Amino acid sequence: MPLTKRRRAMLLAAGVMLPLPVLTGCSSDDDGPPPPAAWDIASAPRSGTTGTGTLRWALDAAPTTLNAFQKTADTGTQRIAGAVLPSLYTLDARGRPQRNGDYLTAADVTSSDPKQVVVYKLNPKAVWSDGRPIGAEDFQAQWRALRGTDEAYGTARNAGYDRIAKIEPGDKEHEVKVTFAKPYTDWRSLFTPLYPKSVMDNPAVFSAPAAKGLAVGAGPFMVREVSDGSVTLVRNPRWWGDRARLSRVVFQAVPAEKRAEALIAGRLDLAEVDRATARRIRATAPDKRAAGTKQGSSAPGKAGAPEPSLGSGREAAGAEGGATGDTDKNRSQTRALSRFTLRKALDSAYTQLALNGTKGPLADERVRRAVARAIDRKALAKLVLKPMGLPSEPLGNHLLMAGQPGYKDHSGALGDKDTNAAQSLLADAGWRASDAGRQKALDGKTDDRGRRHSAPTATATDPATDGATDSATDSATDSATDSATDSATDSATGMDPATDPATDSASGSASQSLSGTASASATNSERPSDAAPAAGDAGRSGRLGEAAVVRKKGRPLVLRFVLPDDRTAAPLSTVGERIARMLEKIGVRTEITKVSGESYFRDHIATGDYDLALYSWPASAYPATDGRPIYAKPQPAADGSLVVEQNYTRVGTDQIDQFFDQALSELDGGASRSLVSRADARIWAAAGSIPLYQRPQLIAMRKGLVNAGAFGFATPRYQDIGFRH
Repeated sequence: MPLTKRRRAMLLAAGVMLPLPVLTGCSSDDDGPPPPAAWDIASAPRSGTTGTGTLRWALDAAPTTLNAFQKTADTGTQRIAGAVLPSLYTLDARGRPQRNGDYLTAADVTSSDPKQVVVYKLNPKAVWSDGRPIGAEDFQAQWRALRGTDEAYGTARNAGYDRIAKIEPGDKEHEVKVTFAKPYTDWRSLFTPLYPKSVMDNPAVFSAPAAKGLAVGAGPFMVREVSDGSVTLVRNPRWWGDRARLSRVVFQAVPAEKRAEALIAGRLDLAEVDRATARRIRATAPDKRAAGTKQGSSAPGKAGAPEPSLGSGREAAGAEGGATGDTDKNRSQTRALSRFTLRKALDSAYTQLALNGTKGPLADERVRRAVARAIDRKALAKLVLKPMGLPSEPLGNHLLMAGQPGYKDHSGALGDKDTNAAQSLLADAGWRASDAGRQKALDGKTDDRGRRHSAPTATATDPATDGATDSATDSATDSATDSATDSATDSATGMDPATDPATDSASGSASQSLSGTASASATNSERPSDAAPAAGDAGRSGRLGEAAVVRKKGRPLVLRFVLPDDRTAAPLSTVGERIARMLEKIGVRTEITKVSGESYFRDHIATGDYDLALYSWPASAYPATDGRPIYAKPQPAADGSLVVEQNYTRVGTDQIDQFFDQALSELDGGASRSLVSRADARIWAAAGSIPLYQRPQLIAMRKGLVNAGAFGFATPRYQDIGFRH
């Protein structure tokens, strides 16, 4: 389903769920292997598995609903839906939709004039678990529930379904004919997952809590039991495809901060983990440099390359948890963690610096551009990704991840990091340092004994980069990161999946419209993910030397950096601190305000109560559909308020909207991608959102488990997951 839903679960954060023939219409440049670190799974033939066993898979929280189209749907909802319901299209490692042969023998646009018509040819063997064939009535019920005309359903999104004019049986048996009122390029995003008409026909069943279960499904698994904190799936006896290699899958709610404990206790087999836990697991490998390759990844560009040295296992354990390896407890924990292997990839989600363009200095595009050009995105990507041995190139696109068809780096529309250019932009906007102030700043570089020193920083000292921040600029801070990040920033900058919209189970404000993706199970809570704080004490503002701050009419340029103050957000503190230092160099002071993680999105991001913020968005296989609400120009409502959809930076233009509208109605895939590309270039130029890097996806997996790991964009093939003989 389109990413909006994944974002809804917030979103990651990616929110999520998730091979087969390549779609027709894809240009030759779409072919080829995925980029490095696109995914990292332990691949094995089905015949090499036991054909039985129970997989215990960690979720951030127990799902409140099993309906992926409900506003409260989250990552757990999506993963379960991926295993028990039809997905007409899945995603491959490059984020390309692939027809799912278990449900479709074909799906084609049979007419585009005067109306777009899509004919789905269903697999004749496809039946619901109650024995009824999957058919047109299921498509009709889902369309009526999601098209947005019946308030009883209160759906979180209707993207695409609102463009359908009618659905009817096709000319032949097992065919469904869908006629669109308006052309829709992302028609493959629809009907994934597909629910039975018994769910979609009745608003009460549609809105039922997860505890009610899901009586009817059509996947390799079916829901057997929903209890406090867990959902148990068992084999579907009516499944017509390849028999599931596992007897059971138990999705268990385990908060991120308790994952390591659960792994050590043997209560989990598969879990996304933070960097501290990942580092401990990696340190148990006899040969850490080969640890990523021992299971054998099926990804052509797997993330199994040599990694920065972490020192001895004892040192790594001590750095993370105070353990020295000298106690029985520490040795026991090390033995327990040695039963796991670490799988890592670039996640289908990215972290951005958001600039609120509705008020204050950032309402001026020149100031936003100045802030953006002060940011060294390469250094930040390196800071976060290099310690885990992942490619550390910054992301150059808001709408597509590296390796997706049509991906291009459009950051040139804004310009690379350039302190002089940033200062010139500030000066053009009226923000200047006085001559006296400049002299004072220079004078402040020496103490009474003639020794040079830095002006006070805008945030607390970064342990990973201390001493590399003044005139040494970008290259010096970059090199400082290389040698220090392994030990000093692994835990400080570790990306915690619990804060990712794609993985965050907490739902956001119900008024926002979000959509989900077919491949990474859509999530429905409306808050961006990866939200994490910059360093510094809550509510405290560090001080630049007063003389160095640029001023306008005597007023200093101070930006309020709002970040969540909770344990799961801590990993981004160093990223925020580094950004504050970068802004210091152009005379901009940051005022760091930490707020509770619970209210961060609801009371600050969604309401616009911030100047700067860090959070992430999941990527999408359907950028024309899912990108528009995030970057659409806010519109005034009748009551005078501003309707922002998901555009929490409040920065947009009519031209961006036009490109999205044209892309949505363009049925030629190449032409649609070209329009999306033009929209992205304009989004960069508007400087409301600055993509920094794709998030790392770190997965702890029990040794012997196969066909699982860090999926990246790819949809898991649940029936192939199993344990080796």
